[in-house]
Amino acid sequence: MDERGVSWPEHIQAGSPISCGERTFDRLLVRTPMIHQGADLEQMLSALVRPWLAPGDMVFISEKVVAISQGRLVKGDQIQVRPLAHFLSARVMKSSHGLGHRNPLVMEMALREAGTARIVFAAAAGGFTKRLLGRSGDFYRLAGRRVAAIDGTNRVTIPPYGDYVVLMPTDPEGVARRLARAVGGELAVVDVNDVGAEVLGASSGIDRDLLRQATRDNPLGQGHQQTPIGIVRERRPAS
Repeated sequence: MDERGVSWPEHIQAGSPISCGERTFDRLLVRTPMIHQGADLEQMLSALVRPWLAPGDMVFISEKVVAISQGRLVKGDQIQVRPLAHFLSARVMKSSHGLGHRNPLVMEMALREAGTARIVFAAAAGGFTKRLLGRSGDFYRLAGRRVAAIDGTNRVTIPPYGDYVVLMPTDPEGVARRLARAVGGELAVVDVNDVGAEVLGASSGIDRDLLRQATRDNPLGQGHQQTPIGIVRERRPAS
């Protein structure tokens, strides 16, 4: 039972509400079984989410589990890191939010995903604008979302996936549309982390700006919580 006295099934837990302007939204977090390559996400969403949706709900699913289901991941100890990746990763600005592309494994996969020329250009231009203008983030804007969405090895992700580099899922727009049909509502594939939220793909009824705001504090749990799916529901006054 949540703070409003609403009871949910065992696999759905009430997260903390969030305010977006004058509107307040509840976030419901959906616990799933372990998701592996080949997992049928459509069937999972139909069983775990569809019966509990209300009109106006927005469903969001982590891009990481979509990518895992597609096999878009590489075990860290199987990645041969080239000297260029070591060189570039050592020059990425330190962040309190984790290694990111300071991880040579992530930088190596960025080179493979986007191509050496684009990554070298993005790194050079991003470094230049950072030093000259004090502006950050140009590396990721120039390298592209395909690079920004790469998740590196870490101790937080549930085993065994903390030992893998996970790439951006293939065709997130198409995936979002297919999963939306399975769930019987609006759905988006999102990349949420401690820095913010980005919508990688969405069905036609998703308000992308609103969803980014409503998930900006990263409510999903991809460690032991096993809640890679969420529902955003506007809180309305009791009648």
